[in-house]
Amino acid sequence: MEKLRIEEYFNDVETIEKHRGYIYSVGRALTITILGSLCGLRNVSQIHQWANSPRIKDFLREQFAIYTIPSYFWLLSLLKLVKRESLNERFTLWSSTLLPESLKDMTISFDGKTICSTSKMSAYENPLHILSAHLAELGLTIGQKTVDVKSNEIPAMRELLGLIDVKGCMVVADALHCQTKTAETIVKAGGDYLLSVKDNQETLKEDIEDYVQDPELRATMDSKTTKEKNGGRIERRSAFTTDDIGWMEGKNNWEGLTSFGAINTRFTGKGGKTSNEWHYYIFSRSLTAEELLKYARNEWSVESMHWLLDVHFGEDFSRVRDSNVNQNLGIIRKIALNSIRYYKNESESKLPFSKIMFA
Repeated sequence: MEKLRIEEYFNDVETIEKHRGYIYSVGRALTITILGSLCGLRNVSQIHQWANSPRIKDFLREQFAIYTIPSYFWLLSLLKLVKRESLNERFTLWSSTLLPESLKDMTISFDGKTICSTSKMSAYENPLHILSAHLAELGLTIGQKTVDVKSNEIPAMRELLGLIDVKGCMVVADALHCQTKTAETIVKAGGDYLLSVKDNQETLKEDIEDYVQDPELRATMDSKTTKEKNGGRIERRSAFTTDDIGWMEGKNNWEGLTSFGAINTRFTGKGGKTSNEWHYYIFSRSLTAEELLKYARNEWSVESMHWLLDVHFGEDFSRVRDSNVNQNLGIIRKIALNSIRYYKNESESKLPFSKIMFA
């Protein structure tokens, strides 16, 4: 055994026959699972069935030197053995190889997603909640962090900021992450922030709101309005920005604070019914109103990734009872989505994800 390399051991015919179904490489199990996910398969059972088909067996043997397929139980057990922290670290490092040398002025959006089915499963003490960092312009997930409950997203984001490169980027996040320590972490990492301001920062929100809602002061702000029609609904978005922060009493609490702004969104439906919403922001880079509209819209890019996870993999309906396996499968799905997105970016393919998966 000591004279045999690992590859020789796993490819030795006598060894395979003697230990068929009992000895298998964890790396090969991961390879099969990733390839099956690239084809849009939703769970380990589907992937195992796919891998055992004659055509796929030939493919795995010829392209990946995989000569045997483990049983379903053994494949699931191998995925359980993989440490999610180690796999997540490798996912983050691999994702960094897909990025250009400079990320200057690109948008990194942070948002969490709860796997809905886990809230109803007794095997989980708390619903499985995962925070992701998404590079909006390229549509790539560049890091993730599992949190026990949603309230722990705040420290989880700061930890995730330490694992990814945000230098030169605009980091955008919802009001949960409008925290002075988070702003400080972003700036010290070489990035800029655009944070939504809501009632969790009541005084800050009231100060910005009073300024923006004063017609005379709003007239001094840079402004930009866009208008879109979608499905019979008209959306009008008006943005306002200013660098006039000298009057703000708490400005020194926010590392690098340079400007603030607001976006007014007005929806008009088919029946003429109109809704009107105001959203307020602080940022560490002087932005025009047009730039605020762009970065604020990019905040929602991570939601499109969450949508793809549900539509193509049924993630919200996962019935995997083992938390470690569920988290590993979540990482593998993001590997699949990143691979397809990278292919689309490089090839400029107009095909939807579904057609690329089943090609």
